[in-house]
Amino acid sequence: MLCRAAELDGSQLSAWWALPFVGLLLSIALCPLLMPTVWHHHFGKISAAWALSFLLPCALLFGADTAASGAAHAFAAEYFPFIMLVTALFVVAGGLCLRGNLHGTPALNTGILALGTLLASLMGTTGAAMLMIRPLIRANDNRKHAAHIVVFFIFLVANAGGSLTPLGDPPLFLGFLKGVDFFWTVKNIFPETLFLCSSLLIIFYLLDRHYYHHREEEYAAALDPTPDSKLRFEGKANFILLAVIIGLVLMSGIWQGGLAFSVLGTPIEWQNLVRDVALIGVILVSLRITPASAHQGNEFTWGPIQEVAKLFAAIFITIIPVIAMLRAGEAGAFAPVVRAVTGPDGLPINAMYFWASGILSSFLDNAPTYLVFFNTAGGDAATLMTKLAPTLAAISCGAVFMGANSYIGNAPNLMVKAIAESRGVRMPSFFGYMGWSCAILIPLFVAMTFIFF
Repeated sequence: MLCRAAELDGSQLSAWWALPFVGLLLSIALCPLLMPTVWHHHFGKISAAWALSFLLPCALLFGADTAASGAAHAFAAEYFPFIMLVTALFVVAGGLCLRGNLHGTPALNTGILALGTLLASLMGTTGAAMLMIRPLIRANDNRKHAAHIVVFFIFLVANAGGSLTPLGDPPLFLGFLKGVDFFWTVKNIFPETLFLCSSLLIIFYLLDRHYYHHREEEYAAALDPTPDSKLRFEGKANFILLAVIIGLVLMSGIWQGGLAFSVLGTPIEWQNLVRDVALIGVILVSLRITPASAHQGNEFTWGPIQEVAKLFAAIFITIIPVIAMLRAGEAGAFAPVVRAVTGPDGLPINAMYFWASGILSSFLDNAPTYLVFFNTAGGDAATLMTKLAPTLAAISCGAVFMGANSYIGNAPNLMVKAIAESRGVRMPSFFGYMGWSCAILIPLFVAMTFIFF
């Protein structure tokens, strides 16, 4: 049988094999800030170059079969299921447009943030953020200070709210593809999620009330660009399609259909094949039945999902040798990383997993960061869900929660920032936003370390 890249002997690989992966993540983090025009026009080419910088040397040194089967495994087993779900959630959420306007009081704003936080685990952080951010901005466009509202929206809806199901945030869906049960996260990190989200909502309410009551906050009613009006949804049929997506993911976790066929040694099982084909059907149906006015109201374009598709194609390729070296443990090039999160007794240090996965997720994409530490902890879902459940909880919390520490920690962060600025909100700079996260999020994460990890 052809050798898969997952079977590369990580103990025989030097740390240099991680360079394409590290280079790609640094490109994602820094290029939009340092050379935005170049990145906007050429991010696909840059990503492809990093992917080839692994595949070509791999084919040369280990054989074309190993490189080809490694790429096949990455795409068939992980990338295609991942991108199908993300695209389906993106399209369905993009077809739901909330019209009308309410008055942005502290109580209403807190309620909108709480609702968006709950929706994030059902329709993904990207979907919930795109659905809720425009109504929230409209409700507060008669106020002089609105940046803090969007900042807390990023904390809650674009990040922390997606922590309870694999639908919520890409890292958790990758865990699901690796064998983590659909309901494992809600059973195991609900207390951490409740603590963080409740704390943030309380802090937000107190801060927003201060601005609202003590800072001459509101403009005159005549200057309100969007007077209050009744709320209504366009594209309501997409709620049914959202339920279909949830059902398909649940089905693929419950039904054990067995082998359908294999691609260069990578098994494709019936339940996953049915799920992914059905998700394509959901996308096509949503595009067919959604009114054009709903897409126009959401300013729906394919740009964001095209960027995600191209970047993650390269991520899943370049992460192959990194996973192999992590699986080698102490015998691999990443032995210092393994030792840093492992105690003298050989057991994982959960607090270190929480902070290590979190710090990297703050500045790199949180999905590959989750994969890195998932494999550092052994990579076996059955063990991580049971014997090492606290470790998997720490990795999951770090990857999802700390994606809010910077604009580049999670994809919806920059999307929300761009929408807010286009609507006239003066958002904090990159480091200004980190000032908010350091002042509010980091103390909460420190408290969580002592309470939970």
